[in-house]
Amino acid sequence: MPARRLKPTDLLTIGEVARRTGLSVSAIRFYEAHHLIEPVRTGGNQRRFLRSDIRRLSFILIAQRLGLSLSEIAAELAGLPHGRTPTARDWEAISTAIRARLDARIAELTRTRDRLDGCIGCGCLSLEHCAIWNPGDCLGADGPGPRKLLA
Repeated sequence: MPARRLKPTDLLTIGEVARRTGLSVSAIRFYEAHHLIEPVRTGGNQRRFLRSDIRRLSFILIAQRLGLSLSEIAAELAGLPHGRTPTARDWEAISTAIRARLDARIAELTRTRDRLDGCIGCGCLSLEHCAIWNPGDCLGADGPGPRKLLA
């Protein structure tokens, strides 16, 4: 099947995309440089973006807030179709793919919050001297960092 010919009304300038997404032009260029979006180039070498890029950029913003790295975001976006707006099924596939990572992160954050509350609750705030969380600094032998909170 031949590629669909784009009409000028199908494409948006970088400024229009910035207004629609709330991103700065430099942020859009940053995502382009990391191959998260791919603009079309005009005969005069100007960037033009598909309307579907608004959704891609919105996903990038949401995914970053959820704690996904740029490489994780790129991997998810790689599965989306190019040249057409992703469907609900496309987005559902991404949602399913990242759900386990999000659930694991939520569990880690909940565990850390609960353990941190316990440590602050004892009042000493010192893992080096704490008789409750780290008697005799036994965790020091396990290596650096907040061993108890992030274990």
